[in-house]
Amino acid sequence: MTGERCVEVLRSGVLSTVQDLGRPGHAHLGVPRSGALDLPAHRLANRLVGNPPGAATIETTVTGVSVRLGRAGTVAVTGAWAPVTVDGRPASWSAPVSVPAGARVDVATARRGLRSYLAFSGGIAVPAVLGSRSTDLLSGLGPAPLAVGDRLPLGEVLGPPAPVDVAPTGTLAEEVTLRVLLGPRADWFTDDAVRILDRESYRVSTLSNRIGVRLEGPALPRRIGGELRSEGVVLGAVQVPAAGTPVIFLADHPTMGGYPVIGVLHPADLPLVAQAAPGKPIRFQVVEPRPLRSQVLSPGS
Repeated sequence: MTGERCVEVLRSGVLSTVQDLGRPGHAHLGVPRSGALDLPAHRLANRLVGNPPGAATIETTVTGVSVRLGRAGTVAVTGAWAPVTVDGRPASWSAPVSVPAGARVDVATARRGLRSYLAFSGGIAVPAVLGSRSTDLLSGLGPAPLAVGDRLPLGEVLGPPAPVDVAPTGTLAEEVTLRVLLGPRADWFTDDAVRILDRESYRVSTLSNRIGVRLEGPALPRRIGGELRSEGVVLGAVQVPAAGTPVIFLADHPTMGGYPVIGVLHPADLPLVAQAAPGKPIRFQVVEPRPLRSQVLSPGS
């Protein structure tokens, strides 16, 4: 393999997939956006190795990944903090790392957070489907989750790595607070349900994946029973199935759903959900919608 512009998967981990910025705009076809769950971490990894933001990276889950580079290049690991080694020697996390041809890059089990992002100079150049190289677990579009022996082609290097030793990143709190805007079906729930959502604590269930995060905790009582006609749902929707405990839809979510959505997360809080490992405490903060511009302008402005 040495000399080829590709990476070979030596250890695939629990779930490692190819991800970029996703394939928005196809919900009418039943295709979710998909893409990296922690977009800031994905973008940072690309910036560190000199790629544009849309280049494809490897998104790992909990246990990391190991690969071998066919040619010399630059790599960077961001997102969940995990020990990084090159041919067994410790390497920097959240920094551009020069790797010789034939070297093995190991991203170990995450010590803090859930998903790490491994970027390569040139980006992963698997064929695009509907404009994206992302793996979509729900629809099956894009490359399959990584397996030992896979060889991933790399694209041409477009720019130099970032001139930094280590890039600063945000910290991951022991408890995550998520802002949620009520609607579109908050009227299906009692006032007590809204108070519970705003004040009580939940924990991330082990039955969570890229499609959605299931939560364990108090049920949200409904005002309206019966079935809801299936309707469109969006990234960050907080859906409440029959059992009453919320589910947060992530990037591979279905585009239609038959359970009421009590609210939708603030987009800036989605990376926090992406890094919430099973058992992580979760709280919601119900926020009011901002007034329309026409309501706050003074007369004649």
